Amino acid sequence: MNTRLHTWTWVAWLIVTLIALSATRNLFYLTLILFCLLVNYFILEASFQKGAYPLSLLRFGLMICGFSTVFNLLTSHNGATVIFSLPQAWPLIGGSYTLEAAVYGLTNGLVLFGILLVFTIFSQVLPVRRLIRLVPRVFFPVAVVTSIAVTFVPTTIRQFHQIKEAQLIRGQRLKSLGDWLPLIVPLLVGGLERALQLSEAMTSRGFASSSPAPGKQSSRLVMVSGLLLVTAGWILGSWSGKESLGLGLIFSGLLLLLGALWWMGRQIPHTNYTREVWQAGDGIVLLGSGVLVFVLLSSFAGLTILGSLYYSAYPVLQWPDFDPWIGSALLALCFPAYIMSLGKK
Repeated sequence: MNTRLHTWTWVAWLIVTLIALSATRNLFYLTLILFCLLVNYFILEASFQKGAYPLSLLRFGLMICGFSTVFNLLTSHNGATVIFSLPQAWPLIGGSYTLEAAVYGLTNGLVLFGILLVFTIFSQVLPVRRLIRLVPRVFFPVAVVTSIAVTFVPTTIRQFHQIKEAQLIRGQRLKSLGDWLPLIVPLLVGGLERALQLSEAMTSRGFASSSPAPGKQSSRLVMVSGLLLVTAGWILGSWSGKESLGLGLIFSGLLLLLGALWWMGRQIPHTNYTREVWQAGDGIVLLGSGVLVFVLLSSFAGLTILGSLYYSAYPVLQWPDFDPWIGSALLALCFPAYIMSLGKK
């Protein structure tokens, strides 16, 4: 059974998770979201690139939460529960230090840690070649060049360590700024050699070389027309009584731009050697994500416990509400780990 999730499934999961993190500051819900993300992280950790991060992710998350808590405690002096006070005459740090400010800073730190976790998981489970397929075909050459530049970074780091070890064996000591010159020059030369070899290989394979498309000039004219319509709509929309006409022109211009980009993308040769297939696991993850979005929107519309998503520690610290429907829907964020773990059994 193939348990690898589709690329668009991961994109949908990423968007839904970011929506959930942005929709609430409720400590109960944030804790539940972080629990789901940590479950995904530890179950999928075996497939991650080893040594990708110099610092432990959990340790870095604790640093983020601690810094956010202390920073908000020192800069915000609002709240009713005073922990201690400093003289008001002291600049910046003078005033009351409240428990509400610390809790509010902690919630912001948890959100930042959750965003770090979700992007870490997303970047590790999807290789660069799968992300390139999401780029519109008209921008495909730019996406390939960008991905090559990104993949050169770890290669450059490995070469730097190799050159440094070789220079240390020869007795080179890095005591001053001039001692780094024997490392930088070979590193630049090696990078230029790799770039030249890659450019020759891509040229020999005909990368980004195609005969002029018959409709290329027409596509450019359509793009220019779309930009003019968007600009005209934006100008007319600022006038009183012309808002509807401005919105219509902007919408028409955007349609022309999208159509021109689609047609130009059709002129670029594009070959997929392997095609991703939708599996039952993709349906489960997408269904869970859809249910979560529906529950969050229902909460904003007041169909569930009113105000359970919204929470603020100010002015007086209180326990936040908890809606079991929202809590159950948030557990859908664990579905990717469950689907991917099926292949390990």
